[in-house]
Amino acid sequence: MPFGEVVCGAPGSGKSTYCYGKYQLFNALERPIAVVNLDPANDNIPYPCAIDISSLITLEDVMETHGLGPNGGMLYCMEYLEANLDWLEERLKELGPEAYVLFDLPGQVELSTNHDSVKNITQKLVKGGFRLAAVHLCDAHYITDASKYVSVLLLSLRAMLHLELPHINVLSKIDLLSQYGELDFNLDFYTEVQDLTYLENTLNGSLPPKYAALNMAMISLIEEFSLVGFETLAVEDKNSMLHLMRVIDRANGYVFVPPPDAPLPPGTIDESKAPSSVRPNMFGLFSSAAGPMQASGSDVRDVQERWIDYREIYDAHERKEWRKEGETLRDETARSKSGNDQVPSKIRERKPRQ
Repeated sequence: MPFGEVVCGAPGSGKSTYCYGKYQLFNALERPIAVVNLDPANDNIPYPCAIDISSLITLEDVMETHGLGPNGGMLYCMEYLEANLDWLEERLKELGPEAYVLFDLPGQVELSTNHDSVKNITQKLVKGGFRLAAVHLCDAHYITDASKYVSVLLLSLRAMLHLELPHINVLSKIDLLSQYGELDFNLDFYTEVQDLTYLENTLNGSLPPKYAALNMAMISLIEEFSLVGFETLAVEDKNSMLHLMRVIDRANGYVFVPPPDAPLPPGTIDESKAPSSVRPNMFGLFSSAAGPMQASGSDVRDVQERWIDYREIYDAHERKEWRKEGETLRDETARSKSGNDQVPSKIRERKPRQ
């Protein structure tokens, strides 16, 4: 069975945009990918959809038939999908054993934090051979406000504990962060979830003592678990997408799988015909599992420099490079056309063989 991602997050966090961006990236890298829409209320799907839950059930039909509201209807749809999971499994099998599957979940956060249907569905897929990782998207502008940042930390922690999958929390739309003013701390304070007691003065302010104590209790809870951390994402930036792709590949094990034609050490069993989820690769495991990410965009300090501190300078430099690349491409195209135009005249000058 193949590998995949469970893409979750609050409404407006950029889940569908991320799925479309990853679909384009994988096509450029010539990696197989299929996107599964599990949002029965999503009428405007930007990406080519391999499997769409609306062919099984739609939120509008549920609301009309059972008299439910949007949230209750969404929970009903997920429970209906869980009860008819064979419908999804049959269509996933049609994608082939080498497919990489993105599951685009609805934006209701209770589906990934409290309700059991999504958790049960993912657990059954994992038992069937899927290698899944949860990708939890959070809008980066939440870190500009201390109270919103703590809320996002609690939400991310709850999703991690509930889904029980390899988990990557992502601050999406990091390229728009500079629009919301200056941060109180450097970006790595928020991505690495450093000493949260520094937020005490900002959080408490003029609050009564009982609310100040509640804030500190929530901060202590987050620090005691010590699980939450964030990657960053700018969907339109290639380096950002590639870095996040490598992080997720390492989380779900995709990076450790050798190609079928990879040479095997002497004395090992030939597993080249086995599916990608079970092919062994000890070299990849020991060389990549514990090593740090070494690529452009892997250091959060570079991300802050690119998107927060010196964004205008970087944007101007990129536009300049794009113009150079466009001029070079035009020159190559012009030379290619002029060369092609000369070929027929040369051919016409040749005398036919006797």
